[in-house]
Amino acid sequence: MYIADETWPELGDYLEDESIALVPLGSTEQHGPHLPLATDHIIAEAYAREAAERTGYLCTPTINIGVSPHHRQFHGTMWVDAPTFRNYVESFTRNLAYHGIDRVIYVNAHGGNVEHLREVGRHLRDEEVLYAIEWMWNDSIPDLVDDLFDQNGPHGGPKETAMIQHLRPELVREDRLEDARDGGLKSIDEAETTKFGARTFYDAADNTDNGVLGDQTDATAEKGEQMFEEATAQLVKLCEWLDSQDFQDLMPKKHV
Repeated sequence: MYIADETWPELGDYLEDESIALVPLGSTEQHGPHLPLATDHIIAEAYAREAAERTGYLCTPTINIGVSPHHRQFHGTMWVDAPTFRNYVESFTRNLAYHGIDRVIYVNAHGGNVEHLREVGRHLRDEEVLYAIEWMWNDSIPDLVDDLFDQNGPHGGPKETAMIQHLRPELVREDRLEDARDGGLKSIDEAETTKFGARTFYDAADNTDNGVLGDQTDATAEKGEQMFEEATAQLVKLCEWLDSQDFQDLMPKKHV
């Protein structure tokens, strides 16, 4: 169920029986010469909508701009400062709690959002407003991603390329896949991004000239479909698990 398609009486009927909402979040940022800036929020919305369709739970509109200053050197990248993002997401989530939602899954497709979504979830849980957790699609199927790609790349690599080939093939610049591979960083190990235990870079441009990593020519729509199906199944299981929990069991434990 997509919240924006419903009327308020219909939503009232939903909230009489259910209290879960899926919130898709992504980014609008560079993904190399071959993928659109919309890559992350396209993926997040696709997962959230599909899981909502399969389970009947509520899906909210997508938050399209996230914490992306580490991609700012590339044209078109948009971002908000981390405190602004956290405040917005928390306010948005309290909004849902006001209407009767007491558990939220942040369906996330941008690595830069992860720590901030977890912080928001902790804050809301500590106040016993509701229980909110972050879910990242590729983290739900790590073995499959590793099996499908020799160099999957953490950003703009074959796993994201394959996902967009499956979800929105018309947006993939297929004639730029080799450029993406050859002008980027094929292996993160080659970047030597840590020295003596310290992470030594802040921006994507510190490591890659065109903003992406991995071998994009290893991507296919078929691989994208396989990942989409497997990760959606994981998200559906998460929804079902969350629905089965007693709310008080999800809240902070008492002091020992």
